[in-house]
Amino acid sequence: MSGERERWQLLPEVGLGPLRLGMTPTEVADALQVPGPLERVGGPYAQEDFADGVKVFYDAGRLACVALDAVAGPQVLLAGTPLAGHDAERAHRFLLDYAAEYGSCLLYTPDDSLALTDLGLLLRSQQVGDVRLSRPLLVKEEWLESQYYRDRLPLEGTKAVVTVGA
Repeated sequence: MSGERERWQLLPEVGLGPLRLGMTPTEVADALQVPGPLERVGGPYAQEDFADGVKVFYDAGRLACVALDAVAGPQVLLAGTPLAGHDAERAHRFLLDYAAEYGSCLLYTPDDSLALTDLGLLLRSQQVGDVRLSRPLLVKEEWLESQYYRDRLPLEGTKAVVTVGA
């Protein structure tokens, strides 16, 4: 992306930017206006990586999570505050303040991330050089509240990656 990063609208529990929870892989590629992902990881919760810092996860062949890279991904705003690429601690504090002001349901995840379950929003951190930056995700509610959280969102995990032809 050149210049300012693309901005995506958060549609609580529905979608993020052009993507909607429940889409098929073909619908995701169509919505992103690309022929397909750059990389694909198989398994029970398939993962696809797209250009410009967009990573998606599927459950039973349907979109269940959209993860945006802290630096390369589109920007998402919540109450006018950017969620991607900011100091992770300050972003975490913003979500706590937001939840207190708007009565959102908070959930701390096993990896010390913070989720606003009523929005389907999970804010993780990503190591970039010497700093940790905020990284927003839209996640279906069942995954946020699942005891199998780590298995369903292996966002930083290392699995066999299959490169998909262009």
